[in-house]
Amino acid sequence: MSEQILALKNVTIYQDNRTILSNINLAVSPGEFIYIIGKTGSGKSSFMKTLYADLPLSEGEAHIVGFDLSTLKEDDIPFLRRKIGIVFQDFKLLPDRNVNENMLFVLKATGWENGTDMQAKIDDVLDKVDMKNFASKMPHQLSGGEQQRVAIARALLNDPELILADEPTGNLDPQTSVEVLEVLRKINANGKTIIMATHDYALLMKFPSKTLKCEEATIFEVVQKSV
Repeated sequence: MSEQILALKNVTIYQDNRTILSNINLAVSPGEFIYIIGKTGSGKSSFMKTLYADLPLSEGEAHIVGFDLSTLKEDDIPFLRRKIGIVFQDFKLLPDRNVNENMLFVLKATGWENGTDMQAKIDDVLDKVDMKNFASKMPHQLSGGEQQRVAIARALLNDPELILADEPTGNLDPQTSVEVLEVLRKINANGKTIIMATHDYALLMKFPSKTLKCEEATIFEVVQKSV
């Protein structure tokens, strides 16, 4: 179990007492890049929310980055999320502070104290997504693609073992989507495990990788040709 970033056994996901996905069995190894596809409402987001403990797990076994989701206590959730980087469709940057201050906010909230160390880490993650020269910009001064790059950098701040990207290109045009995915693939090539929910099948064709599909309340692996 310890060799796997994520291991799910006979997991069923509920939301408002309604079964969303049932009988999920999945193992994810370090360094994998996995797409989660499916129509709107098929359970992609509920699956992701379960992984970062926004939805409680009530049935089955689930281990993620060393945490057992079935026995996870409320107090443990912040520690789980420090080992998981989360990238959302709508960026979720704080609008009243610049890029650097957005990063600083996250580091302080997760226990960092040394100012020099914090700034070095911010410079490092912004450099990874080619946004170091935008540190003093406010979110509204950035394009959608630039905001998403910043959001990816933010997800890297605590050196997570796993990145969950929930429709990260959903609000972007096709060319910008490709650029953002290239950033994620580069991060993956450097050893980070990434699970990405998407409905953008053009990206799957351009950047093929292991693909899981949510359909008819279950999740299963598909080959590229059948996507």
